[in-house]
Amino acid sequence: MIVDTLKVFVTVVEQSHFSRAAEKLNLSQPGVSLHIRNLENELGSKLLHRTSKHVKLTEAGSILYQRAKQILALYEEAKEEIHLLRNEVTGSLTIGASFTIGEYVLPHLLADYTMDYPLVDVYVTIANTEEISRGVRANELDLGLIEGEVEFPELLVAPPFAKDEMVLVAPNDYPLCSLAPIEPKELQDQVWVFRETGSGTRAYSDRFIMESGLRVKRSFVFNSNQGVKEAVMAGLGIAVLSRRVIRKELASGDLSEIAIAGKKMTRDFSILKDPKSPSTMAVNTFIRKLREQEKTNAAGSQ
Repeated sequence: MIVDTLKVFVTVVEQSHFSRAAEKLNLSQPGVSLHIRNLENELGSKLLHRTSKHVKLTEAGSILYQRAKQILALYEEAKEEIHLLRNEVTGSLTIGASFTIGEYVLPHLLADYTMDYPLVDVYVTIANTEEISRGVRANELDLGLIEGEVEFPELLVAPPFAKDEMVLVAPNDYPLCSLAPIEPKELQDQVWVFRETGSGTRAYSDRFIMESGLRVKRSFVFNSNQGVKEAVMAGLGIAVLSRRVIRKELASGDLSEIAIAGKKMTRDFSILKDPKSPSTMAVNTFIRKLREQEKTNAAGSQ
């Protein structure tokens, strides 16, 4: 079926590699190569420049890639409309989520979503906010769930679906933990533990430090929430993390919270979607489920 071949072609382009495309599609690499060869023979044009490290689109390949994305989207729409005749939601859903959302919000949501819509194939990518935003912009992801500021505001699906409380945490023996709520100026010349550049959590930490006029004595950088937590528990320094990330550690006494006087530390959780891409039933039902769950969570925490 030509749709299958176009799907192989699009995956090769987006993965920039035959073997990675084969792994994602659960096909053999020779099988992927055969699809591409047959497509080039049918169109009478070379579609890809291939090297041992990556593939690159030819001019003809670029034209086909854009049209193939449209054809595949229309095919998915047609399938959904047909299945809707039987009141079924089908198709695929490719979600990208930043680390905090992907690790602490998405798993519970997907458990409910897949129970209600078992015919939808769900694929999840977890990366930092910047990488997820770029994935949505490149049409590699149907939806992006990110925290904090939006790099590409034209992709924003408003309003935010949740508020996220941020917490300044420290090792239990940290001097400031024994005090009542402190003024930000008391955090001068501290050692900090950060997420990597491109992370929504890192962006929030940088903004907090800048707005508070703080000097950083020294810093350590980790590319995961777990790494930051472990570093703080080991005594490397202090960090700002989502309360969702450190809830268990605060309850167990493995970490301590440093309260900041008169400062409300929150950020938005936002949904990114390219408005030019078709909004499938799988996408629409997921967004609705997401908003319903977070509304229920917010009501339960009051």
